[in-house]
Amino acid sequence: MDFKDQIKQLAERVSRMKDSILTEEATKNAFIMPFLNALGYDVFNPFEVVPEFISDIGTKKGEKVDYAIMREVNGQPEPCMLIECKHWKQALTLHDNQLLRYFHVTKARFGILTNGIVYRFYTDLEAPNRMDEKPFLEINMLDLRDNQIEELKKFHKSYFDVDSILSTASELKYTNQIKALIQTELASPSEVFVRHFAKQVYTGQMTAQRLDYFTGLVKKSFQQTFSDQIKDRLTTALTKEQDEPPVVSVELPTASTDKKEPIVVTTAEELEGFYIVRAILRTKVAPERIVHRDAQSYFAILLDDNNRKPICRLNFNGQKKFITLFDEAKKEVRHELGSLNDIFKHSEALLAMLASYSIE
Repeated sequence: MDFKDQIKQLAERVSRMKDSILTEEATKNAFIMPFLNALGYDVFNPFEVVPEFISDIGTKKGEKVDYAIMREVNGQPEPCMLIECKHWKQALTLHDNQLLRYFHVTKARFGILTNGIVYRFYTDLEAPNRMDEKPFLEINMLDLRDNQIEELKKFHKSYFDVDSILSTASELKYTNQIKALIQTELASPSEVFVRHFAKQVYTGQMTAQRLDYFTGLVKKSFQQTFSDQIKDRLTTALTKEQDEPPVVSVELPTASTDKKEPIVVTTAEELEGFYIVRAILRTKVAPERIVHRDAQSYFAILLDDNNRKPICRLNFNGQKKFITLFDEAKKEVRHELGSLNDIFKHSEALLAMLASYSIE
């Protein structure tokens, strides 16, 4: 079972069991320890996971953080991640939390605050050795996103690299905060937000009544804009271009044998999937550079018709449909599709795969 499947299986466990978990200790045993195990750490090995980690701070003696993940540095185990746990119903707050105090007196670069459902990842982007007040990554086990699972995978024991994580932490932190602000403004536009647009289309005096009027218009305009963009993407992806009719390639048997060779048939669904992938990538590369090759067991989508530059594979021959993506090591990772539109959920992974090649 690959990492993504493990995390999704754990998420199902959390959803199913949470109402029966009554204490913080039960939260640790049922949710957090399996989470650490999914990250590749042996929770029963004190050289990897130290429960009730103690590091005396000034006059405060015997204070503990729930877990410390240890890594061997120059032959000695050192904490690389500190984890503070709460009961799953408790709100997560850093106020007067051990994580804040422990972070600057240990060599750990990451702090995790969790209640077994939400995991908040912190580091020191704003000031060295001082943990930021806001996380750079937040995972909600009841609302998992594929792109978040890919970021979480970087904390797996097999892939853990401080420099690699820190290189993307800043972008993640501020992107997530900006996305949250955008969502807040779209749900309930602030006066500053409304005035920014209203003053560009209305030259009259902005009274309170007029401001209320434009608040509704701004909210409605953004909703319609996003709706139109989604429709345009679907139309572009699903419309078959005149110069690319459906292709049926057939491997004919040779005259020297009566045994029939496999017949490769490119289906309409495979072509629709191809058009969706190409629509996702066309903002970064000319559409004609994205091509397909059909085979008996899968439908390949490539850059520049080069089998050394795979983008993805579509597996539509069985009862269930899958898209096969590739990780950094070009290892195949399959994802089930409920419908062709689910391909859009993997846009970030497809764009990342494209970006891994030199695009001229």
